[in-house]
Amino acid sequence: MLTIDLEDWFQVENFKAYIPLSLWSSCESRVERNTHLFLDFLDTAECEAENGGRSAGPLKATFFVLGWVAERLPGLVRQIQARGHEVASHGYNHNLCNRCSVEELRKDLRQSKKILEDILGTAVPGYRAPSFSINEQTLAILEEWGYLYDSSFNSFSGNGRHGKIRICSDGESIVGRTLHQVYELPISNFEVGGCTVPSGGGTYFRLMPVRVFEKIVQAVLKRRNAYLFYVHPWEADPGRPKVKGVPGFLRFRHYTNLAGTLPRLRFLVSRLRDFSFVSCGEYLRKMMAP
Repeated sequence: MLTIDLEDWFQVENFKAYIPLSLWSSCESRVERNTHLFLDFLDTAECEAENGGRSAGPLKATFFVLGWVAERLPGLVRQIQARGHEVASHGYNHNLCNRCSVEELRKDLRQSKKILEDILGTAVPGYRAPSFSINEQTLAILEEWGYLYDSSFNSFSGNGRHGKIRICSDGESIVGRTLHQVYELPISNFEVGGCTVPSGGGTYFRLMPVRVFEKIVQAVLKRRNAYLFYVHPWEADPGRPKVKGVPGFLRFRHYTNLAGTLPRLRFLVSRLRDFSFVSCGEYLRKMMAP
């Protein structure tokens, strides 16, 4: 499962201290251009696989779209759907779930779902919490608003923003059952010797040697028969503006190897041609079928 967290470069959680919500409208928007790079990549990667003689079918992805972006670019949301991909919610303002009140969460999750469904004219079943900040309170509200699944749980404990929830799995798939009527599709990490190696995508995908990353993905697939990857449109944009005053660690994390994201992803896909690339919703339906 290839998943794209559709947000603009100025909406990154690490930049909130430098670019608050009140300044978002004055920033240069680059998300439409960058999203088209990924849409075109998905099309061309499929063609290359077919020409290479080994293709398990089209590359379908899930785009977790920020409501703030969807309001301003409804045509982009429709095009994602028209090109065969799944649209899901990433919330409205990119607020961390585990730092919001119940009422703030209820408004955010309802608002973002309604915006997307009004644009598409179809139900939006999935959600991903900003910075994987999921918690039990959020799951309860997802159930209340009719979401079918969440894809926010990240088992890597090295990031304090990641949330914690109770899930159980039958071991036959990566689908988790929560305490609520919401299924969980967790980010894929590699577990070895009691340690969690963050290997679901994002920064770790850009910084880790790509052949090492590919071996880890193969190992996860062998063990679980499924792998869920995430990336952001801004991670393929080396020309994005630089935020002033950001500490060196964050500059390194957010600006390193942006030009290499799509070539690395193309290599990874080429090494996984024996596997099907499906949306989160499609995978869940297949696993839940009798």
